[in-house]
Amino acid sequence: MISTKTFLTLAGVLAVAGGAFYALSAGSPQETRQEVSETTFVMPELSAEAQEGERYFNAVCAACHGQNGLGTEQGPPLVHDIYNPGHHADMAFLMAAQNGVRAHHWRFGNMPPQQVTRAEVARIVAYIRELQQANGITYRPHSM
Repeated sequence: MISTKTFLTLAGVLAVAGGAFYALSAGSPQETRQEVSETTFVMPELSAEAQEGERYFNAVCAACHGQNGLGTEQGPPLVHDIYNPGHHADMAFLMAAQNGVRAHHWRFGNMPPQQVTRAEVARIVAYIRELQQANGITYRPHSM
């Protein structure tokens, strides 16, 4: 029979090892499975809603998130697997735009609230989702 102290020590070692394995296997957002660059980017034929979203995106979001959502030195790419619908649902985009968001995946710093309406964000999300879909970024359940 194993003592409680030994059990807790082993459990702690396994937890640390598991966390290290997860961190190493998951990689940074820049190293996730689906990386889209300007050279591999596919521009789809956009729906009318996404075309409208593209106009809003270019006016409000592109300065930081880049042309076609590919990112800049000021903000992360939104056409990236980390933003697949299973990890960041559409509501996450609305909340980020309305309330701002604390930096948690990238090293760009916090995002301040933006001056966009709920309807404008819905169209921006339609645009981003169509870009993601065309570039192989689809719903994948989030797991930690």
